[in-house]
Amino acid sequence: MRVILGPMEGVLDHLMRELLTEINDYDLCVTEFVRVVSQPIPNHVFYRLCPELKTASRTRSHVPVRVQLLGQDPEWMAFNAVRAAELGADGIDLNFGCPAKTVNKSRGGAALLQTPELIYQVVKACRQAVSNEIPVTAKIRLGWDDPEDCYEIVDAVEQANADELTIHARTKTGGYKASEIKWDYLKKLREKTPMSLVANGEIWNHEDAQRCMALSGIHDLMICRGALTTPNLGNVVKHNHAAMAWSEVVELLIRYSQYEMSGDKNKYYPNRVKQWFTFLRQGYPEAKDLFRDIRTFNAADPIVDHLQRYRDTLSA
Repeated sequence: MRVILGPMEGVLDHLMRELLTEINDYDLCVTEFVRVVSQPIPNHVFYRLCPELKTASRTRSHVPVRVQLLGQDPEWMAFNAVRAAELGADGIDLNFGCPAKTVNKSRGGAALLQTPELIYQVVKACRQAVSNEIPVTAKIRLGWDDPEDCYEIVDAVEQANADELTIHARTKTGGYKASEIKWDYLKKLREKTPMSLVANGEIWNHEDAQRCMALSGIHDLMICRGALTTPNLGNVVKHNHAAMAWSEVVELLIRYSQYEMSGDKNKYYPNRVKQWFTFLRQGYPEAKDLFRDIRTFNAADPIVDHLQRYRDTLSA
């Protein structure tokens, strides 16, 4: 069994990867997407989204990190996949699942689920361009609005010789609704393809993970939103650990704030930590009151100061 820390645009950045891989036994991480259009991606963009490239594409806890690309032009996707590989990426992951409207309007992410032939061309171009020693993987949803489209989409990825495929078991129009999860489709796909598959979607605890594996026949899992709702979810899923206590979460929030916050990092910390709270509130009732206290702060210092004083009241 492998447990993979998946990408989440705008919140699961390299600082969060450092924090969560330190306290969980993750097997792999995937970055936020690098948007590819009709031009080379500058090195500084790769390093900004994946500073782990400077440390053998590993977090400080030695967890491998793959660079995710999002785009629709096969030639430019392949060109930039090679650039990422040359910078030392552990692997290249191709995003065909992002449901964001701004991304889909520009024919990126899940929009490509409507054109399996183009998915095939993108994956094939990247796989042929990058050394065979470097994995080229993909992430999809079951389809745009019809889960029956998954068979053609998965076949396209397989025929393009991808090394592995992560499947979010909902359609694009299914969004993130729990009622839309369709793990049974993953079982049908598992029976049809020899390709390595990873299951994703609606895994919030150990029981969900066990049910997903039982219904899908897939034993490699990717977790995203749940990893932010329950910070030690990787170990909850993998080792059946108990969810960490709220006091431990508060310590984690403070540790996150103590990571290097120079330059741009200091500017976006307030937004990132507030985004994290939107997930923590789903798992910890105490997070709602704490978020109410800090939500009006727009700078890092008052947020950190309040978190520290709050921690002191818990231990008093």
